[in-house]
Amino acid sequence: MIEARNVAYRYEGAEESAVDGVSLTIHDGSFVVLAGPNGSGKTTLVRQFNGLLEPDSGTVSVNGQAVAGNVVAARTAVAMTFQDPRDGFVAATVGADVAFGPENLGLSRDEIDRRVGDALAAVQMDGRGDERIDRLSGGERARVAIAGALAMAPDHLVLDEPFAGLDEPARRSVLDRLRALHSDGTGIVVVTHDLRDLVAPADRVVVMNEGQVALDAPPDDAIDRLPALGVRAPC
Repeated sequence: MIEARNVAYRYEGAEESAVDGVSLTIHDGSFVVLAGPNGSGKTTLVRQFNGLLEPDSGTVSVNGQAVAGNVVAARTAVAMTFQDPRDGFVAATVGADVAFGPENLGLSRDEIDRRVGDALAAVQMDGRGDERIDRLSGGERARVAIAGALAMAPDHLVLDEPFAGLDEPARRSVLDRLRALHSDGTGIVVVTHDLRDLVAPADRVVVMNEGQVALDAPPDDAIDRLPALGVRAPC
């Protein structure tokens, strides 16, 4: 479980807080859509779930343990992909990149290889570990980024705008993977301003606006209230 309590964060030089007194609990195994217009604070918030950012005030805990007290544990439990997958790649080839996280956990070679194989299979990239990432399509890069997160065997997978720049077939492929992972018990948090195809699998929609949680409701109850909060409702 991820718990944020009265979390605030302001970037250096900014007049206003990007996140201002947010309290939010994300339960294990849930599928949460975190929506909001650009600049609403949603990315800033989730980057505090695993210690990429540290709150100016308030606390964030994962599985009952403060993130600030054990960042490694938080990043093991909460894996994250970025809006541009290239921002998270650390190796030239698919297999080496997916192996990076487990290697830094100090796991045995056999366990690392098993996790890499399972993660690539989960995103339908098995057998492609030797391919260069810079030769992949946008959709394939997105799937490799998800595989790298999955190899950490996280409780929660947080994806920041995972569909940005993808064509429709690639979008469908990534969405299918998220549905399957959720079905297998992985908690999913999708940070997005585009809710197409996400209402059905989600069990909760959280909308941020001006650094605060403006709406937290089941999808059916949230749809009609989205436009007033700067989020276009899906057709």
